[in-house]
This record gives sequence, C-alpha cells and structure tokens, in this order.
Amino acid sequence: QVQLVESGGGLVQAGGSLRLSCAGSGRTFSSSTMGWFRQAPGKEREFVAGMRWIGTTYYATSVKGRFTISRDNTKNTVSLQMNSAKPEDTAVYYCAATTDSSKLVSTPTSYDYWGQGTQVTVSS
Repeated sequence: QVQLVESGGGLVQAGGSLRLSCAGSGRTFSSSTMGWFRQAPGKEREFVAGMRWIGTTYYATSVKGRFTISRDNTKNTVSLQMNSAKPEDTAVYYCAATTDSSKLVSTPTSYDYWGQGTQVTVSS
C-alpha cells in the first residue's frame, strides 16, 4: 500500500517557476514507478512526467525541456520542477505510483495509487 500527498501548487505568472512535491508512505515507494499527471477543466487526465525506480525519466512533449521530475528514495518523495510555466499548464496536478514495473509510464490506468491533487494556475 502506498499513500501519496501532493503539495506546492499555487498561482504563478507565465514564465515563472513552481515546484511540486509528493510525499509517499509505504515500504514499496523506492521500487515504484512514479508519475505526474494533470487534468484541466473539461479535459481528460494527461501524462506529464514519470520516473522508474532505476531512474529512467519520461516526459510529455508539451513539457519536455521545461519540467523536471526527480525523486529522493531516502525521503520517499518525488518532485516536479516546473520552469517557464505557460497558461496552458494550468490544471490540477496528481502524483501517482505503481509497483508494477512492466506497465507503461504514460498511461493513467497503469497506476494503482493516486494523491488528492494540487491546483496549479498560471496567469498570463
């Protein structure tokens, strides 16, 4: 069982930066694949970034070069550094985890555990 709690959301101006954090609990955190997803009003939940337990990272095309995912297994945390924010980045951001390393990182249905979400608003 893994429990996830996001923090760090808020309001940022276009071009600014924001750092989201996700604190996890459970003995399997360090061996889990972690992902960040987001969902804007009226839209489907979409993949943002993911990281396998061995450190391999994946990014959506829309955020590549601007966002960075990282994790600290000693603290059971995964972070999403958001730079050069754009208004289209506005959404509720969710942290997710799966202990099945064979699953696709970018697919929401791959994940067994989800946080409650944190709102990110980018003003133009």
